[in-house]
Order: sequence, then C-alpha cells, then structure tokens
Amino acid sequence: MISEAAPVPTKLVLHKRTRTLEVGYADGSGFQLPFEYLRVFSPSAEVRGHGGGEPMLVGGKREIGITAVEPVGRYAVRLRFDDGHDTGLYSWSALQEFAANQESWWARYLDRMAEHGMSRDSDVVKLSALGPKKYAPKPNGDAP
Repeated sequence: MISEAAPVPTKLVLHKRTRTLEVGYADGSGFQLPFEYLRVFSPSAEVRGHGGGEPMLVGGKREIGITAVEPVGRYAVRLRFDDGHDTGLYSWSALQEFAANQESWWARYLDRMAEHGMSRDSDVVKLSALGPKKYAPKPNGDAP
C-alpha cells in the first residue's frame, strides 16, 4: 500500500476526448488514469462497501465522463462523474495506488465482468454479481 504521505500533484488535467485524468508532479513524473477505471474502482462506500475489499461490479461505464474535479483540503479531490456519482474522495495516496495497480486491477475487473455476463456498455447488474446474501432468515422465516 502507498504511504499516506504521498506527494501532492502539481497538475491535474481532465482529457475529455481520451477520457483520462492526468496526474503530474513537480519532478516531471506522472500518470494517466482512464475515467472508467476511476469510476468502477471509486473509493466510495457505494462501490467498496463499508468494509472495503473487492469493489462491487459496476457495468456500463465505458463512455463515462468527469464533469468536475474539486479539491478536498490538501489531501484529495472529489471527482464528479456525469452519471451523478460523486461520493468517493480520491486522496493523493489513493491515486498513486490506482496507478500502481492499474494493470492487475483492470484485468481482474474484466475477468469478473465476464464471469457474471456483464458489459462495460450496459449498466444492467446481474444478481450473481452481488455476491452471496449477507443475512440469515430469522427463526420465524422473515428476512430482516
């Protein structure tokens, strides 16, 4: 995991045509992250759950856009996506973690999408993608 004392980017550029966020640093280093990747791996509880772990599968985001990048203190940005999602805070260390793990996380995401018959072009969520139920019926047979 990347340290919380991650360097502060000196450049954040939305490239709307290529749908990428460019992150640059004073030393000239940097990386680009696709909007779709940022959306489906959002650090929000909506996508990650409250316990973290593997994110929920989110399909239909191939053409997602980012409408705004808003600073949050000196440690993060809020990305506002054109599907209305805006609850994840992307800290500087999280952005570095996204870049460092992009290849493996993206491959796993595509594998999981295929396992559940989901598409990057359709936002239909298959029940199988939601995972096993997280409750047990009460003794009288009623669900919680």
